[in-house]
Amino acid sequence: MPSFVSETPAATPEATAAYYARKLAFETDCWDVNASLAAGKADFVLLDVRSPAMFAASHLPGAINLPHGKMTAHRMAEWPDDTLFVVYCAGPHCNGTDKAALRLARLGKQVKVMIGGMTGWADEGFSFESEAAAA
Repeated sequence: MPSFVSETPAATPEATAAYYARKLAFETDCWDVNASLAAGKADFVLLDVRSPAMFAASHLPGAINLPHGKMTAHRMAEWPDDTLFVVYCAGPHCNGTDKAALRLARLGKQVKVMIGGMTGWADEGFSFESEAAAA
């Protein structure tokens, strides 16, 4: 009798590779974003999709506050068509990144979700900025 783990057979290595390659095309994580920023290799625009008040209180270094409802064709035309956007919100309990990714994709923009959001960033021990600190 198989275990609870193996009662459903594992996917083939080829199917597993295809699944994870596809998954990584849709998302990134806090570590990769932080490492890219620290290395000066941010080839993406980092968007905080939370409210302006939450952004002012604390956000990721270098992030731009742009809630998904403000993502219009006119506003997004500020960036070249081939710009990659990385979106984040409060954390895994928040679907703001999903709404933002959907909105950006419908506007023809490339987008990845930063899994973990603010919660994941804090869990990694990375620093935050605030509008009060910037003033």
